[in-house]
Amino acid sequence: MSSVVDLLAARYGTGATRREIPPEADGVVRAMPVVLRIERDPLPARTPLLEAAATAAVAVCLDPRAQPGGPWHDAVAAWVDGRIRKIARRARGAHWRAVQELPGVTVEVGGAEARALLPGPVDDAPKTVSRLQIGGTELEPDEPGPVPGGAPLVWLNPRVPMTVGKAAAQVGHASMLLAAVRGWPVAEPADVPRCAVRTPSPQAWDRLCADLASGAADLVAVRDAGFTEVDPGTVTCLAR
Repeated sequence: MSSVVDLLAARYGTGATRREIPPEADGVVRAMPVVLRIERDPLPARTPLLEAAATAAVAVCLDPRAQPGGPWHDAVAAWVDGRIRKIARRARGAHWRAVQELPGVTVEVGGAEARALLPGPVDDAPKTVSRLQIGGTELEPDEPGPVPGGAPLVWLNPRVPMTVGKAAAQVGHASMLLAAVRGWPVAEPADVPRCAVRTPSPQAWDRLCADLASGAADLVAVRDAGFTEVDPGTVTCLAR
C-alpha cells in the first residue's frame, strides 16, 4: 500500500493543480482542522504561528500512524483523495487544552503553537472543534528575520490580503505539496522539517512567479479553490 506522501504525489505532485482536482467521489466534504493557539496575553507572533501551522499539517501526513496499517491511515487517505481542505480555528485556555486530547500533532515555533488534527467530514466535526471560532485570527505583521539554513521555505503572495486563518490553511497546503514533490520520508513529529514562512516584496514575488512559469521544477504552487477570501485559481503560496 502507498504512503500518504505517495498518494499526495500521485494526486497533486505531478503537474495537477488544486483547481483541477474533482469533488470527492463519495460526496463527503472532508477537512483538516488546524487549531491556532491565540491567547489574549501574550499574543503569538504572526510568522511563527504560520510556521507552526505549516509544519503541523505536513507532520500529520508524515506520521507513522497515518501510513498503511496505522490507525490514522483511512481518515488521512480519504481526505488526500479529494481536495485537501483545511479549516483554521483559534483556541485559548481550556479550549486549547481540550483539543490536545484529539488525534493530531502540535508544533511549537518561537513560542507560537498550532495543532493539526486528523481530517474528517466537515459536517461531523467533534464538538470540541466545532465550537471554536474561525474568525478573529488577525495578528500584526512581524519581522521574522533570516530564514534558517536549509529550511523548506513557503512564500505568501504579497498582493493577496489573507487573514491569519486563511494564510495558515494555505501554508499547510504548501508544506504538504512540497513533501510530495521532494518525497519527504515518514517521520515522527519531532523529526519533520520545520517550515519557514515569509512574505516577499511584490518584486521578489514576481520573480518567483516568472521562475514558476518557466518550469522551475523545484517550485510548488498553491492555487486556491476560491471557497473563501480569494478568487478561484489565485496563487496564494509558492514553496521550495
